[in-house]
Amino acid sequence: MNKSLLENIRIVLVEPAGNLNVGSIARVMKNMGLTNLVLVNPRCDRNSEEARIMAVHAADVLENAVVVDSLPKALAGCQRAIATTVRSRSVPINLEPPSIALPWLLEPNVNLNVQSALMFGAEDRGLSNDELKYAQKFVCVQSNPDYPSLNLAQAVAICAYEVYQAWLKISDRSNQTATPPQVVSESIPKNAPIDVLEGYYQHLEDVLLEIGYLQPHTVPVKMEKFRRLYNKANLQSEEVAMLRGILRQVRWAIKNQ
Repeated sequence: MNKSLLENIRIVLVEPAGNLNVGSIARVMKNMGLTNLVLVNPRCDRNSEEARIMAVHAADVLENAVVVDSLPKALAGCQRAIATTVRSRSVPINLEPPSIALPWLLEPNVNLNVQSALMFGAEDRGLSNDELKYAQKFVCVQSNPDYPSLNLAQAVAICAYEVYQAWLKISDRSNQTATPPQVVSESIPKNAPIDVLEGYYQHLEDVLLEIGYLQPHTVPVKMEKFRRLYNKANLQSEEVAMLRGILRQVRWAIKNQ
């Protein structure tokens, strides 16, 4: 079975605050075959004695963790991202259980070397609306409504388990077919990386403000609707380039009218 499918998934923790939590997360990641940990502006010390004690034999996951100062940097090169959340936003989103949503991170990797991310917010606040906008799907771990808030490490453990179960199913299917899935890899389109999409969204926002379609007070809601629209399209890099070409032509036409 190909463990590189799991290695292509990043567990992204935004501003984690607990040494014990980060250590526990490293351990459960290794339990489930996940090794790619990214910390965004951590408020804890991943190399602390507390973290290492909780990690047990997964100290290498802590040592190899990537530390960045922004969420876009954590997602650079990823084509797919799922955020965990229980919050509602200004625009309704479809909250899915982990068992339904998380296989989506793995399935393209059967044929392509696709980088994917699973995002978790800080222990005290979760992910903000501004952070959630980078995700294409949203996971909610259903729990007792009388006490719905899960510990960060527990939430990661549930999601990591579901990812591993999805990997087992995909691996079983691959073992049952006579033709390796890599044989058809070139025939499957590759989605544009998230950072490429973010460049387009900013370009689109700037142009729509220039032509008066957007007003400063309507930007968040309108741009969120555009993000949802484009997420459904699964844009490829060349398609994003074409759309940005249209925006450049619009700007040229405005200046030369």
